[in-house]
Amino acid sequence: ATRDFVAARPQLFGIAYRVLGSAVEAEDIVQEAWLRWQSTDRTDIREPAAFLATVTARLAINLAQSARVRRETYIGPWLPEPVDTSVDPQLGAERAEALDLAVLFILEKLNPVERAAYVLREAFDYPYARIADILETSEANTRQLVSRARKHLSAERREPVSPDAHRRLLEVFLVAAQTGSLSALEEVLSADVVSYADGGGIRGASKIPVVGRPHVSKYLVAFAPRFWPETDIRWVESNGSPAVLVSSHGNPMVLLSVDTSERGIERIMWVMNPDKL
Repeated sequence: ATRDFVAARPQLFGIAYRVLGSAVEAEDIVQEAWLRWQSTDRTDIREPAAFLATVTARLAINLAQSARVRRETYIGPWLPEPVDTSVDPQLGAERAEALDLAVLFILEKLNPVERAAYVLREAFDYPYARIADILETSEANTRQLVSRARKHLSAERREPVSPDAHRRLLEVFLVAAQTGSLSALEEVLSADVVSYADGGGIRGASKIPVVGRPHVSKYLVAFAPRFWPETDIRWVESNGSPAVLVSSHGNPMVLLSVDTSERGIERIMWVMNPDKL
């Protein structure tokens, strides 16, 4: 029983994390799935991984429904909790879908059942019939759930650039932000770029998103002298993409990641909440 659970664990965490956008909450779900697995009569269970995935998905949906209420009272913008994907680039999935921070941020606007349907289909390549069993609905409704999620994503997000182009944009942005170069920032930002700072109420984090190239550029220029001096920069891999970890005196302050398209940087995401770092 332990061997079966350990073999399934990466996938279980991958499902829960994508549905919840929180590594801490995903770990709690995996632990709950383990407790249920221990207390289950396993005599007639032919596919342990399938059973565990079903339990995990249902637990994650239930927690996501209550998390939505909690996040309505969150101070400032809420961003998903970043994860290090340098060891497992696909985070337990068939493919690295629904893992990008920007995608998880957009998926948060869907209801938890739509989110779970999309995750199980796009990241884990589950057949519609199996997803329908997990969600306790019809196959036709499952197809509608996935279709709605896809349409929502395509409406909210432009096609991202290649990983190499993504890193180049982030490199240019980082230098421009550190030096406070207004012209360089304006060249790399899209016209309707949005900057989100998730500080969970800490000082210095903007409690509202900053919208539009002129506003974001000026905000970053004003921000530069107070923020960047005496900081250390380390490139990391977060959620399958290059990101920058900014530290001060050895303490992580911000994880900086961006969402990109051919127009430039579409979203700037500053994860500053210490609990998420």
